[in-house]
Amino acid sequence: MLMNRIISVFTFRREVFREVEQDKTFTSTAWLIVVVVSLLNQLGSLGDSTATGIGNWILGAIIGTVFAVLGFALAAFVIGFVGKSVFKADVTFDELVRTLGLASVWNAIGFLGILGAISSALLCIVSPALIVGALLGLIAWFIAVKEALDLEWLQTIVTVVIGFIVLLVVSAIAAAVLGLIGIAGAGILGAF
Repeated sequence: MLMNRIISVFTFRREVFREVEQDKTFTSTAWLIVVVVSLLNQLGSLGDSTATGIGNWILGAIIGTVFAVLGFALAAFVIGFVGKSVFKADVTFDELVRTLGLASVWNAIGFLGILGAISSALLCIVSPALIVGALLGLIAWFIAVKEALDLEWLQTIVTVVIGFIVLLVVSAIAAAVLGLIGIAGAGILGAF
């Protein structure tokens, strides 16, 4: 059943979002999807940092995953808040977690970034696929929010853009923290 739902997201079947919105048993699965996909995405995005050591790569991916999951939760909260307070949508946080969590399966494409650890030349091939995957994931988020909030398209777009800006801010903070950890780690290792 989960695989059918994931395939439905990849084929943009809107009814799957309505289905998971109503399926209260899917909440923990949605969170699991967010965590696993975030970890895969982080491993891929940090793939070229394997040269600094596998330990740093894994630590960076774990810390990045924590920030990604927190960013997801904050974005779902903001989307729900904007939807309810501005557009009078009838939605709960868990309903958004279920729909947006399922839509997040597109982020697994980020794992392809690991090919950069094999060869920089492969990044020339993979980078366009990563960009397309990110755009398709954003489209899936629009559809998920539209189905969860039952808004018009313009209202949905405004709501998702506000939530996505929050997600980008959290991602920027995560990148800064990971950069500081990398600098501190290099300094500590350099002392030995």
